[in-house]
Amino acid sequence: MIWSLLVNSIGIFVIGYILKGVQIKSFFTAIGVAILLAIINSFVKPILVFLTLPITILTFGLFILVINALMLMLVDELVEGLKIKSFGWAFLFSLLLAVLNLGFF
Repeated sequence: MIWSLLVNSIGIFVIGYILKGVQIKSFFTAIGVAILLAIINSFVKPILVFLTLPITILTFGLFILVINALMLMLVDELVEGLKIKSFGWAFLFSLLLAVLNLGFF
């Protein structure tokens, strides 16, 4: 779990540095984002996935990417040092983070 948190924190920091529409204040902010994102993905995301199950099935599971972007926008509202400019940037950020997690886990 610590390894996963560390990889996600580094990934969040690097992706935030690469993308122009995402600003992360410091690495400690990235750690906070990773922790809060893990908590939100544990409690809020399953409810959203259940509620949007019909559209997720119709899109062959691709709607999960939209849910991931919404979770990042929620974290953006809760964390002081994170700024995501729009839904498009959140979607791209979540897509890159998913690819990173696919590669490491």
